[in-house]
Amino acid sequence: MQVRFWGVRGSIASPGPKTVRYGGNTTCIEVRTDDGQLIILDAGTGIFPLSQTLLGDGPVRAHIFNTHSHWDHIQGLPFFIPLFIPGNHVTIYGAYDPIGQNSIEEILTAQLQYRFFPIRESELNANIDYTTLREGESVRIGETTVTPVMMNHPVVNFGYRISCNGKSMFFTGDHEPLYNIYDSDDDEFDMYQSLADQKNDHIIEQIRGVDLLITDSSYTEEEYPAKKGWGHGTFNSCMNLAEQAGAKHLLLTHHEPTRSDDALETVFKASMQKRKYNIPEIDLAREGLLIKW
Repeated sequence: MQVRFWGVRGSIASPGPKTVRYGGNTTCIEVRTDDGQLIILDAGTGIFPLSQTLLGDGPVRAHIFNTHSHWDHIQGLPFFIPLFIPGNHVTIYGAYDPIGQNSIEEILTAQLQYRFFPIRESELNANIDYTTLREGESVRIGETTVTPVMMNHPVVNFGYRISCNGKSMFFTGDHEPLYNIYDSDDDEFDMYQSLADQKNDHIIEQIRGVDLLITDSSYTEEEYPAKKGWGHGTFNSCMNLAEQAGAKHLLLTHHEPTRSDDALETVFKASMQKRKYNIPEIDLAREGLLIKW
């Protein structure tokens, strides 16, 4: 199995000289399985440079798994070049929206309305399928199993565990560990704490023992109080998660868009020094990084 990063920034693309080392595109991760399947995690702006590498591979068979419908995770989809080429086959997977009662097809095709984009969905030439997922319902793609896991974010967000021939990885998408929203003297405090603990424990068990864990580490511990409830993790919350789940390799992503590469390395180093973590490998994700195992 191999994993390549095409976009590692959160919230908004941030190109420029201060982000050239780690990259300025928003979330997109390419996964190649042992049997040659192409799985793409999220369709941020990084999916456009990925698509350019696929032009000589036709016909393309791609499986795009969307974690959630915020702009930085879908805004590159209309620019995924294989969608325009006859003979290609793209399946797009994502969560059902219980609030709007929309399928993943209804959610993602909204951005292809003519007021937003000059090419209508009916003009795309590839064969495009949509599969709406529900938590715990695994998808089998060749020798690979992809399992969606509900994470914690202001909209429905699926993390994905990908397993193939004894190898495994997990991508959280955007995730903030659940915390108690009540004061300790409120009547609801104990009940909510129990629910939060159960959910956090459930997520740990779904990640348990993975070879590679890719997590949303947007903030530092010092920044977090002002961002609490926004649905993102910190460097240290991600390291705690990896340690508790027994992950072998942790890659931190969804980098804060206002943070330069130099500043990113500085806050990462400071977070690593807070305490010793029992994780074999911890790295910052960057565009172009390729992991094979």
